Amino acid sequence: MNDEPPRIEVTIAAPADTVWHALRDKETIRHWHGWEFEGLDDEIDLIYFDHMTEDPAARTLSVQEGDLIRLEPDGDGTRVTLTRAPRGVNPDWDAYYDDITEGWATFLQQLRFAVERQPGAPRRTVFLNGHNTTGRDLARDLGLGDAGTVDLVGEKVTTEPWYRAEHQLGVTVDAWGGGLLVVASCEPTEAKPDGVAMAILSTYGLSDDQLTELTNRWRAWWTERYGPLPD
Repeated sequence: MNDEPPRIEVTIAAPADTVWHALRDKETIRHWHGWEFEGLDDEIDLIYFDHMTEDPAARTLSVQEGDLIRLEPDGDGTRVTLTRAPRGVNPDWDAYYDDITEGWATFLQQLRFAVERQPGAPRRTVFLNGHNTTGRDLARDLGLGDAGTVDLVGEKVTTEPWYRAEHQLGVTVDAWGGGLLVVASCEPTEAKPDGVAMAILSTYGLSDDQLTELTNRWRAWWTERYGPLPD
């Protein structure tokens, strides 16, 4: 059995000072952490500012229950390494340990995207999650794979792979102002008897009407396949 805490590494094509700023400026964090919801600002404070230890000179940041983020030069870019705290540090969080690891994998890729593709640009998001009792492959349901033009929930778009992980896929989407789509899914397991399905749509420059239309279309598509969305 491997007891080593998980490590997540992402290399960002930007100087360490730029990446560090993206980790320490609250408004910039809103451009990549998670998704928009009423409690986003409170969540940012809780994770990155209320209970943390930082060393700007060493470019290290310890957050939550000891998750360590380290920035190191990597050629012309910056390697960001997140090492999870060991299980058992906070038993109340152990039930969510794997979920938090998956979340960090998503957020660090969203950080890379924000810094490399949309520096300083405000984003608007659509977040969808639900059960996956039949073990559907969300990426396959959406027709995602290699780069190319696809009919994405009734909208003709051009996508390019951004990253792949065991349970996740990220693709760029030209039609959303140069946006990013992250999807994750897994079949039911003993730990997750209902399975998992999740999507984060990061958009840029859409009008209120365009965002509303996109949201409604995706929610309808999602409900047909993965059940009603939580309130």
